[in-house]
Amino acid sequence: MKISTEQAMEQFVLYITVEKNFSPHTISEYQADLQDFFVFLQTEAVTQLTDVTYPVARLYVTQLYDKQLARTTVSRRISAIRSFFRFLNKTYAIDDSAFHLLYHPKKQQRLPQFFYEQELAQLFEAVQGNTPKEQRDLAMLELLYATGIRVSELTALTLQDIDFTYSIIRVMGKGRKQRIVPFGQYAANALERYTTQGRVRLMKNTAHQQVFVNMRGAPITDRGVRYILTDIMKRAALHSKIHPHMLRHTFATHLVNNGADLRTVQELLGHSSLSSTQIYTHVTTEHLRKTYMNAHPRA
Repeated sequence: MKISTEQAMEQFVLYITVEKNFSPHTISEYQADLQDFFVFLQTEAVTQLTDVTYPVARLYVTQLYDKQLARTTVSRRISAIRSFFRFLNKTYAIDDSAFHLLYHPKKQQRLPQFFYEQELAQLFEAVQGNTPKEQRDLAMLELLYATGIRVSELTALTLQDIDFTYSIIRVMGKGRKQRIVPFGQYAANALERYTTQGRVRLMKNTAHQQVFVNMRGAPITDRGVRYILTDIMKRAALHSKIHPHMLRHTFATHLVNNGADLRTVQELLGHSSLSSTQIYTHVTTEHLRKTYMNAHPRA
C-alpha cells in the first residue's frame, strides 16, 4: 500500500501520543529523527517507504557515523525508525525488516545523577514561604522527590488522582499503564496547603482539574516545570545543572541506599523491565566506593 511520508508521520505521531502515551519530549525527538531520515530518503531518490531496503538503511546509518554523531544519538535514531516501521508493518503491512537487520550500537551506560541529602535540604529551604508561587514550588518539589514520578506524569496529575486519606496518587504512566504511588507526610502537608490555598489564588477565573498551574492559572507544561526547577536551583545557590529526572533518580537511589528491594522500586517507578531499575545498584556501588576512597586512611 502506498502512503506518503507526511501521512505516515501523522498517523505514527497519533499512535505514540494516544496509544503509547509517550511524553511530549520523546515525541518531539522521534519527529526530529524521522524528519532527518526522510531528508536522507529524498537525497537518495527513495520516493516510497516500501522501497526502504537493508542497503538503504545501512547507508543511512553509515552517514550518521560519518557525521561523528554520538553512539547514543545513532542508537536513538535507529530505535525511532524501527518503531516507525514496526507501526507501518502492523498498520499497512509494509516490510519492517530493513532496520531490524542492522547492528544496534549499545548505549554507553551513564550513572544517573542524583542529589545528596544536604543538597536536597538546600532545595527545600529555597522554596519555603507563604506566597502561592512558593507553595506551588514546594508542593511540586516534595511530590517529585516523594514519588519519583516523571515530569509528564506530574503535569498530567489531576485533583482526583490524589487520595489524602491513604496518602497515594494514581499515575498514568508510559503505555497508559496506571500505578499507585504512596507519598509521605512532608509531601502531604505541602500538597494540602498548595491545593487549598496557593492553587486557589493562582486559578483566578480559570477552571480545570490539573493540580499544578502556572502564574496565569493554566495547566503547567513540562517546560514550565523545568524552568521552575532551574529557578529553585539558583535560589538554593547550587551550581550544578538540574533536570527533572534527577529527582526521580534521587528517589530511587535513596530507596535502594536504605534497603528497598529492586522489585518494589521497579513498581514505584513504573519500569516495565527490572533491567531499567538495576542501574540504581550501580549508582549505590559507586557511591560506596567514593565514600570509601574519601574516608579510609589507606585507600
